[in-house]
Amino acid sequence: MSINYAEYVAGLVAKGHAAQKIAEGFTQAKVDQLTAAVAYALTRPEVALKFGEDLVAESGMGIPADKQAKMFGKVKGTYFQMKGQKSVGLVEVDEKMGMEKYAKPMGVIGAIIPVTNGEATPVVKSLMALKTRNAIILAPHPKARRTNWAVTELIRSVLKKFDAPEDLVQAIDPDYVSIETSAELMKQVDFILATGGTPMVRQAYSSGNPAIGVGTGNVVTIVDGTTKMEDVASLIVKSKTFDNATSCSTENNIIVFESCYDEFVEAMAKQGAVMFKDGSEEKAKLLKTLWPESPANHDLNRHIVAQPAAQIAEAAGITVPEGTKMLMAEENGGYGNEFPFTGEKLSPVSGVRKAKDFDDAVDKMMKILDYQGKGHSCGIHTTVDERVTKLGELVPVCKVCVNAPQSLTNSGSWTSGFPMSMTLGCGTWGHNSISHNATWKDLLNFTYVSRPIPSYQPTDEVLFDEEIRNAF
Repeated sequence: MSINYAEYVAGLVAKGHAAQKIAEGFTQAKVDQLTAAVAYALTRPEVALKFGEDLVAESGMGIPADKQAKMFGKVKGTYFQMKGQKSVGLVEVDEKMGMEKYAKPMGVIGAIIPVTNGEATPVVKSLMALKTRNAIILAPHPKARRTNWAVTELIRSVLKKFDAPEDLVQAIDPDYVSIETSAELMKQVDFILATGGTPMVRQAYSSGNPAIGVGTGNVVTIVDGTTKMEDVASLIVKSKTFDNATSCSTENNIIVFESCYDEFVEAMAKQGAVMFKDGSEEKAKLLKTLWPESPANHDLNRHIVAQPAAQIAEAAGITVPEGTKMLMAEENGGYGNEFPFTGEKLSPVSGVRKAKDFDDAVDKMMKILDYQGKGHSCGIHTTVDERVTKLGELVPVCKVCVNAPQSLTNSGSWTSGFPMSMTLGCGTWGHNSISHNATWKDLLNFTYVSRPIPSYQPTDEVLFDEEIRNAF
């Protein structure tokens, strides 16, 4: 059938604007009631598991139980961050400067939803919109369209139950989901909250409307041998295998000091991670399976994305021990398209490099990030605080995780201070407009009111040091 994308999207946006006008009159108490109800309804154990199962069945990616855990963590965490916080009317007063700050909604939000996190992202973004009295339209990946629709329908039923306009949360009809529909949505909404691949995010930024997007993930972690290696291995494998590495936030590359390299490989093996040596037949087979058409263009085989390690090994014709959870490819060559293990793999596969010392490890990290992943995250397992400080000072990323599982930390967790989020800003390094994890606060406009105060203009003697004044 012929679809008029502009007309279809215009209808959704019109309904969103009508609902949002009603929401503008909501009190803080009403907003908080709605967010609490949606968060609770969508994280009931049987509901969260059902959506996880639905998405795995629809997309062929991930693990239902891990998706349920993701719903528990990200949705409850998002609600916890906003609970009791002001988002309506007067939110801040600075009596000394005579300033008042009023929070106001943006209008209709266009939300791009990735297939990899198609269970929790619609809920998190809906909560962000409801907290800020915005309407939202959820545009899913084609392989998550039916799950997205089901999630949206449940949210709408909660809104109806609590006497709020259902059209505050809408989704693209499964029959209309397409790249063209998402592109048209980005042209017509008031603001875009985009999570997905780099081409889509670039399209969001070039749509002509304000947008928040994310950069490419290709997380690099350093292991220096100063922490307990069995703990390091446990954390990395836990992170890399969660939901079969659907997240771009996992340890795609691991740099290990030469002094503890053998110990690292042994500890990882005990956790179910198999190493393929540089130059081995197994590594060559794995490379051909991950990039069957064109390794030079980093054109990743979509059939291995978020699949179990044993299944990937079988597809590559590689025999691995029973219980294998993760595959590692030793890469001590160069960087870039000719060495694709250097980049993102969206699967329980990591590249591993040796480093002589910390400076060498940092140099290798920088070269990997120059190829792919700049702006996102890096990490280190260490007891040496100076090394953490140096990463914070030098590396062009927005998040540094210390002694922690990357994918279970950099997007927010109950054991870290990073905000819970499904949209991780990567700064200008990653061609993004923000350097933090996007939260509900990013969906607000603010009006500032100024009242007269006594002049606070200083004299030159107070403003400039004597050394500076005497230099002229």
